Amino acid sequence: MTSERVPPASQDSTSEFGTPANRDSKNESRSPASEAGIAAGGQAGIAAGGQAGIAAGGRVLLVDDEPLFVRAMDRILRPEGHTLLAASCWAELEPQLADPMLDLVLLDLVLGTVDGIAVLERIKALRPDLEVIVLTGHASVESAVGCMRLGAFDYLEKPVGDIHRVRNTVRRAIERRRLVDRTRMLEQELAGRDGAPELIGGAPSMRAIVRMIESLRHNESNVLLQGESGTGKEIVARAIHAASVRKEAAFVPVDCGALPESIIESELFGHEKGAFTGAVGAPGLFRVADGGTLFLDEIGEIPPSVQAKLLRALQQKEVRPVGASQAVPVDIRVICATNRDLSEMVAEGTFRQDLYYRLNVVRIELPPLRERSEDVALLAQHLLHKHRRSDSPVRGFTPEALERLCRQRWPGNVRELENAIESALAFALGERLGVADFQLSHSPLPPLASKSVGGAVPLSLDAYERLALERALEESRGDASEAARRLGIGRSTLYRKLSKHGIEAGRRSAGPAGPLGRLEAVR
Repeated sequence: MTSERVPPASQDSTSEFGTPANRDSKNESRSPASEAGIAAGGQAGIAAGGQAGIAAGGRVLLVDDEPLFVRAMDRILRPEGHTLLAASCWAELEPQLADPMLDLVLLDLVLGTVDGIAVLERIKALRPDLEVIVLTGHASVESAVGCMRLGAFDYLEKPVGDIHRVRNTVRRAIERRRLVDRTRMLEQELAGRDGAPELIGGAPSMRAIVRMIESLRHNESNVLLQGESGTGKEIVARAIHAASVRKEAAFVPVDCGALPESIIESELFGHEKGAFTGAVGAPGLFRVADGGTLFLDEIGEIPPSVQAKLLRALQQKEVRPVGASQAVPVDIRVICATNRDLSEMVAEGTFRQDLYYRLNVVRIELPPLRERSEDVALLAQHLLHKHRRSDSPVRGFTPEALERLCRQRWPGNVRELENAIESALAFALGERLGVADFQLSHSPLPPLASKSVGGAVPLSLDAYERLALERALEESRGDASEAARRLGIGRSTLYRKLSKHGIEAGRRSAGPAGPLGRLEAVR
């Protein structure tokens, strides 16, 4: 007996569960275009990494022997982009379980004389990766608990009274299914590598950074890395060095913010013996990096008194140690990093403009983790393998934990994620880290209403982001620097997001007013 796709609602409902012959006569073969659409629908959500919202509809199998209910469910799910398949008995259900594109099963616990609980057990035995939502007209705590213990995702009561609950439950189940698929793919990918790469991520912004690093392979220009703390600036700097012609020479990192102003010149450029009290002579980090790469982290913390000497060292490619009369030539490539807006510092007069231009030859902006949340799952797997002891029983994450990690804002970026995983590993006892193993704080979302409009915000991440931007600008009275500080982002990131949402400088928003209204932003 063959399966069927639910016909459009305009067709005669009495023919929906006809005889096998009638049902076979309606099973037309799908066109290549249709198959391509199904494949796209089944895979698009995997890339979302468990994020809220599904990029494309799922493939849902409804097991129910009531034709009118099947048609009603089709009307509920079709607008969400889902493809609904139908089966009225095990003979129709079993062949469809072999479909690798199947995302979800909706199972009626009452199928004539067939025990729905037994069907649930057989589904989970054949396809433990499939999510199952049970349907029952006799819901009880006991039946619900029993179904959950057998692996059901959730249960819905019949008849359906709350359409939104149905749609949300189906959406969450499909997200879970695709998150599990993605986790499995990531584990396989990591297992097949000969060593974890330094740059982890498949987000478009990270792929762009990888391409830029490749293009710098034979380029000796200075590089400025800009990004929030914890975004991996030193890792990117090391990747640039490893891909360059200087890879066999030294990579020397310097934390400019950790060096006292009184000794920073001596540390960078060196000093002669007797140059000051207790001086025994030191070559300086510029000369230690000769032939290789010097990484100046937190370059914005360099005091003005040293900036002029740093500029000369970069221009002349030579340094004069403290107490020396002659300059010493150096052959280095300089990579700088900062979490501050150097152009703003130039405008304020706290950073030399000529030094800024000398450093900002090639600029790479590292995105915060919240802007590439699709990479969280891969990063989590990598960090788990990095910090897991050889005798640890932990082998991965539960789907719930991975989903929660993907939904966190991570203000501390990758460094915070790494700390959370290392802390969870310290006390974990099971084979997989669960939500309870993490000490995760709740990141509050912006309020649901804007005082400028008084209306509710749509259930959309873009809408919340737009509201946050408008509120920050409003509260900072149009001061972009203050708005960026309130939001915890750089000013350049703020401008990029303003452009994305059509909030233009010096004029009212070009985007539709909608429930968020319009706000005049001053740049």
